[in-house]
Amino acid sequence: MRASTARAGIDKKFSGNRDHPFLRWNGWRVLPIYIFLAVFVIVPIIKIALDAFTDTQGIFTFKYVKSFFTDPFYLRALRNSMLLGLAVVVTTSILGFCSAYFLLRYEFAGKKLFSYLTIFPIIMPPLVGVMGFIFILGRAGTVNTILMDYFGFLRPLNFVYGWHGVLLVETLHLFPLITMNLLDSMGKIDASLEEAAESVGSVGLRKIKDITFPLSTPGYVTGALLVFMWAFADFATPLVVGVQDLLAAQAYLNIVQFVDRRLFQMGIVIGVFMISLSIIFLIIARRYLALKDYATLSYSPVEKKTLKGWGGFLVPFFFTVLLIMAFIPYLGVTLAAFGKAWAMTPFPVQYTLGYFTRIITETPKYIINTFMYCGLAVIICITVGVPIAWILTRTKMKSRGLLDALVTLILALPGTALGIAYIRAFNMPIFGISLTTLWIIMPLVLAVRRLPYTVRSTHSSLLVVHESLEEAARSVGASGWRVFYNITLPLIWKGILTGALFSFMTSIQESAATILLAIPGWETMTVGIFTFYTSGSMNESAALGFILIVVGGLSLYVINKLSGKKMGGFFG
Repeated sequence: MRASTARAGIDKKFSGNRDHPFLRWNGWRVLPIYIFLAVFVIVPIIKIALDAFTDTQGIFTFKYVKSFFTDPFYLRALRNSMLLGLAVVVTTSILGFCSAYFLLRYEFAGKKLFSYLTIFPIIMPPLVGVMGFIFILGRAGTVNTILMDYFGFLRPLNFVYGWHGVLLVETLHLFPLITMNLLDSMGKIDASLEEAAESVGSVGLRKIKDITFPLSTPGYVTGALLVFMWAFADFATPLVVGVQDLLAAQAYLNIVQFVDRRLFQMGIVIGVFMISLSIIFLIIARRYLALKDYATLSYSPVEKKTLKGWGGFLVPFFFTVLLIMAFIPYLGVTLAAFGKAWAMTPFPVQYTLGYFTRIITETPKYIINTFMYCGLAVIICITVGVPIAWILTRTKMKSRGLLDALVTLILALPGTALGIAYIRAFNMPIFGISLTTLWIIMPLVLAVRRLPYTVRSTHSSLLVVHESLEEAARSVGASGWRVFYNITLPLIWKGILTGALFSFMTSIQESAATILLAIPGWETMTVGIFTFYTSGSMNESAALGFILIVVGGLSLYVINKLSGKKMGGFFG
C-alpha cells in the first residue's frame, strides 16, 4: 500500500511539473515548427484547393470541378481507383494478417528468417518492383520463354499487363504495412482475454473473429488506410503495365503536358480530390477508433505454440510461397542489372558490370543527388520531428491535437497530390526566384513526406522514459536543455535513429512527388529509373534499382537490429 501511495504521489508530482518552463514550450519556442508546417503542408494544400476553383484569368469558377464529376472518363477513373485501392486492401489484409498472426502466435521452422524477410518487400519501390516483374513474368520474360521453348506454348501468357498486374505488384509490395501494424497491435493483446475466450468454447477462427481481430483494430485500420492511399496514389506502376484510366495516372499525365491548359487544370482538380479523399478517410478512421476502448488493466504476452504435423508444414510453406512471389522482382532486377545479351532466353547469356560503370561515370548525378537530398531530408526530419514528439509527450500545449492531426495527415497524403500542390504553391517567384526551380525543393518535399516516421518513432521512445528521471535531474538544478542532452537523449537515441533510418529508406524510393518536381540536372535515382525505362535503357534502369535495393536492405537490417518487431509504431 505504501509503495502504491508513494508512486501515486510521484506521478502526481511529475504531472504537475508539466508547467516547468522547459515543458511549456509556448510562444517563440514552437514558432519555427508551426512556420515549417504552415509553409510546407498547409499553404500548398490551400493553394491547390484555390486553383481548382480558379480559371486561367484568376476568376472563381466551378467549371473544372463540374467537369470532373460529369466527365464519364474521369468518373470511370475514380471508380477504378477506388476499386483498385479496396482490392489491394483486401489482398494485403489476408496476407498481412496471416503473416502477423503466425509470427506472433506460433513457433515453427525458419520463423526468425521469415520474420525478417516478410518485412523486406517494403524496401522495393513500386516502380522498381513492376520492372522486376516484367523481366521475369513479362511477355518476353523468363517464365514465358520457358513455357514457349520447353512446354510448347504458342504465345506468351499475360501475367502482369493490365489490372491484375497492378494488383499483383501493389499487393506484394504493400502487405508488410499490414503486417508491421498488426505485429505492433496484436503483440499488445493480453493473453488472459484469449484464454477466457477459449474457456467458453471460442477457439480457432471464432476466437480470431471475436477477440484477436477486434483488439487489433487500431493497427489494422492504420495499415489499411496507408495501403489504400498508397495504391490509390501510385501512377508509375499502372503506366508501366499499360493502365491509364486511374486518377493518379491521369493527374500525372495531365500535369506533365504543357499544351492543353484545360487538361492541366483537370490535373489540379484530381490532386485536390485525392487530398480531400485522404482527409475524409483519415477523419473516418480516427472517429471510428475513438469510439473503441482497447485498454486493458494488465498485460501478459500470449504463449507461443509449437506447430507440429500438418501445421508445422503448412505455415512454413505459406511463407515460402509468399516470399518467392514477393522476391520475383528482386531476381528480375538483379539479372537485368548484371545480365548481358538477354533476349529470347530464360536468363542472360553473359554477365557484366558495364551498366553500373555507365550510370556511375555518365550519370552520377542520380546517385549523388539522391543521397544528398535524402540526407538533408533526414536532418530536417530530426530537427522538426523530435521537438514535435517532445511536445506530444511532455507538454500540455493546447495545440498538441493540431500537431498530431497534421503529422497523421502527412502520412496519408498521396505523393502525387502533394507533388502537384508544391508545383502550384512554389512556382510563384519570391524575390525573383521560384522554389520549384531550385534543387532544395526535393529534400523539402522528401522531409515532409517522411516526417511522421521520425515523429512516431521518437514519440514511442519518449513514452517509455518515465518523467521521474528528468525530474530528478531538474531537482538538482540542471537546465531544460541539459536534462534533455544528458538524460533523455541517451535513452531515446535508438528511437530517433530508427525513425531517421526509416525516413531515409523510404525517401530513396519516393517516386510520385520527385518525378513531378524533378529539375533537369538535379534528378534522383527513382527519376533516373523512370527516365531510363521509358527511353528503352532497361539495364541501366535495373542497375539503379539494384543500388536502391541494396541501400534499402542495409537500412532495414540496421532498423531491425534497433527496433526488433516494433516497427508498427512508425504508423500509429
